[in-house]
Amino acid sequence: MTSNIPFKRIAIVVLALGLGACGTSFDDPGPVSWHAPGAKPRVLRGGEPLQCVPYARDNSGVRLWGDASTWWSKASGKFERASEPERGAVMVIRGYDSDERGHVAVVRKILSDREIVVDHANWLNSGEISLDNPVMDVSDDNDWSKVRVWYAPGGHYGGRVYEVRGFILDPSDGRRVALR
Repeated sequence: MTSNIPFKRIAIVVLALGLGACGTSFDDPGPVSWHAPGAKPRVLRGGEPLQCVPYARDNSGVRLWGDASTWWSKASGKFERASEPERGAVMVIRGYDSDERGHVAVVRKILSDREIVVDHANWLNSGEISLDNPVMDVSDDNDWSKVRVWYAPGGHYGGRVYEVRGFILDPSDGRRVALR
């Protein structure tokens, strides 16, 4: 007999659990090139899934370590930070239920003043790499303080709204210089 739980509920639970892994109980071991762009899913040594932090670091000029929830404060004084996206910047998202959770993603394209495309890892909590993943600004003031992220398995924007702390600008794009 099949389950009475609708597929949409399962998908929502999977999406809700996905963000938590990037900012909790992950001991980021430092700079190692662990991914192959486009690989899905990718599991690292010790059976750990690929996390958003090493993916963002390896795919941007932003060289920070530690949980995604700490990147915004760690970037202060080291990297230029902005409230609006730029190509190559790292978007820092506050976790869905606490400041101890977070997620980072690399901005790949600006589609409009309200939509960008990001590449990131482990959004769905299985170590996957998600390429060309749309993100929509849903803030009342069009200031990129709140976003919805595309839910690829369902083919639509997710129902959860995430707070964006901001964008850490990539110093390696030829226009940026890391602040000392």
